Parts: sequence; structure tokens; C-alpha cells
Amino acid sequence: MQELLLHCRPGFESEVAAEMQELSAQKGIAGYPITRDGAAVVRFVCPEEGDAGRLMRKLDFRQLIFVRQWAVGTWLDVPADDRISPIISACAKGPIASSLWLETADTNDGKALAALTKKLGRPLETALTKTRFVRPAKTDAPRLHVFFESGERLFVGWSWAGNAAPWPMGIPRLKVPREAPSRSTLKLEEAWHYFIPRDEWDRRLAPGMTAVDLGAAPGGWTWQLVNRHMKVTAVDNGPMAKSLMDSGQVEHVEADGYMFKPKKPVQWLVCDIVDKPARSSAMLARWLTRGWCREAIVNFKLPMKQRYREVMQCLEHVQDALDEANIRASIACKQLYTDREEVTCHVRILHAASYKVEQ
Repeated sequence: MQELLLHCRPGFESEVAAEMQELSAQKGIAGYPITRDGAAVVRFVCPEEGDAGRLMRKLDFRQLIFVRQWAVGTWLDVPADDRISPIISACAKGPIASSLWLETADTNDGKALAALTKKLGRPLETALTKTRFVRPAKTDAPRLHVFFESGERLFVGWSWAGNAAPWPMGIPRLKVPREAPSRSTLKLEEAWHYFIPRDEWDRRLAPGMTAVDLGAAPGGWTWQLVNRHMKVTAVDNGPMAKSLMDSGQVEHVEADGYMFKPKKPVQWLVCDIVDKPARSSAMLARWLTRGWCREAIVNFKLPMKQRYREVMQCLEHVQDALDEANIRASIACKQLYTDREEVTCHVRILHAASYKVEQ
């Protein structure tokens, strides 16, 4: 029986389960989740033959909030002395793939399997290429995922590049820039990679643009904006890194980020303030409907309970405010790899029939 294997941040398995149950019901496909706390993966089983694949095709991966990566396939029990043959047999029943990704859960147990996956990677890829089940020249073919739950328990599945994360396990390989004043800088960089197509960066993250960073200190997110040669208003009662102030591109305003009003509209609003998600979503809606920004990335810090429902309420609040203001916008939300107890929301104004800038 085929099923969906869903990667996520450890501890958010129940959020993935709630999200998938709601979405599968909306699509009219029966299914149920199998979860284990802290496993960093969720199984979503569709009892009817072919329904797991149909559900994957009907859902837009970019609309999934808590799912980091996914694949559709089957589980295998393999002997320790020959893991490759069962994988080859499973691949014979699936589509031709363009590439092979060996994966584990993003947990300590998963990391302990790294030596095994590294040892198996080359001979498995050679065997799959020889049998023509992996053909690198077929760039439009799906990726083959081989997920190791243990040395004897594997999941063999497939995902399609246009409807999945572009990285194995949904984890981008980003490094903290030495010049950045905090590790939080990666949150904004990953958000750009996830929400903005790379060929649009020069237009949508252009030099000379203006931006406001709410809750900026010490400047991890401001550093990313400055690195794109933007002019930044950094709002925080705390001190900013001296290197950023010396750049000449940053104006530091000592104020409460939620109370700040820009003197004139900016292209970008970014915010990583630690506060209730409802307060952050209300602030985001205010900036968008009053014409203070054209594009925004805001993190919603999540409570310990009802996190999925809290996120959906925040997104509904923003959407309702935009609808009332007759503003058409794209809204996306994701728990990124660099996020912790939070999700990242991205909004871009597309059209405003009666767009007025208010103070």
C-alpha cells in the first residue's frame, strides 16, 4: 500500500497530522496519520489504492505549513547483508527517477545512520543507474527518495520537483555569514529562498529598495537587507551592531516595533518579534492595508497547544483584512528549517483597487 512520508521539525508531528487530515478531507480523499512524538516524520496512509498519489497531485506543496518535505511510496524490510536488491525491486514498480536522495529523520537517531547512508550511497546509485531506474538526463522525472528508519527498515518513494522542496529532507544548506551579528540572519535568508524564485531576486530584492525591520536588534535580519544594498530603518529599543550602523544604510529608531509608523511607504517589512502570534498578524494586516509596505516577511511565535489552529486563525485574520480593503495579495506560510517554535509568513501585494497610504 502506498502512503505519504512527511518530514517535519521534531515535536511538530501533531501539527502535520492535523494539517494533512484537514486537507485530505477537503480534497475528498480518505486517509489517516500515524505519528510518534519527536520522530520528525509522519506517515499518512490512504487505504484506497492510488489515493496517496492522487492526494499528492491535488495538494500544492507550497501551501503546506508544517511539512518540510514529502514523498509517496512504500515501506520495505531489508536484510543487513543485501539492502540494494529489495530497493531495486521496489523501483521496478515505480516511475523512472532523475536523481537519488538518501534521507533520514532530522533526529539524533537519524544522524546516527549517516555512516550507513554514506556507505550505501555510491553502490546504490551505480546499481540504479545501471538498471536505468535513475536516469540523470531525464530532468523532468521525479526524484527517488530512500528514507532510512533503521538499517533494516526503509521507505522508497518519489517526489516531483515542481511540487516538493528542492532539498533532501527539506533542509537547505545555508551557512551563517561571519559578518552577521546573529544566527537569526538565516531565517530571513531561508525565507527568501523559499518564498521568492531565485530568478526574481534582482527585481524584488533590488539595491536601493527601502525596508523596515521591526524588533531588529542586534541586526541579524537587517544584515541580510543591508547585504542586498537596501536602506533600512531598524526599529528596536536594544542596540544595533556597530558594523551595521557604520554601513551608512541603517537608521536606528529606538521604539516599540508594534507601535512604529513609517514616515513613508517602503518596499519591505520584516519582523521577528517574540510576542503573541495574534499581535503579529494584526500588525502585519495593518501595514498591508494602510499601504505602508508592498511585501512582508513576519514570524509568528507559536504557543505550546493548538499551534496549527493558531496559525490558521492568524492567516485568516490577515486575509480578511486584505479582502475588506479590496487588496489582492499572495499569502504563504511555512515552518522553515531555521524556525523553532514559530512559522514564517510571507505576503506580497499583487493589486489594490483602491490603494491608499494612511498614516
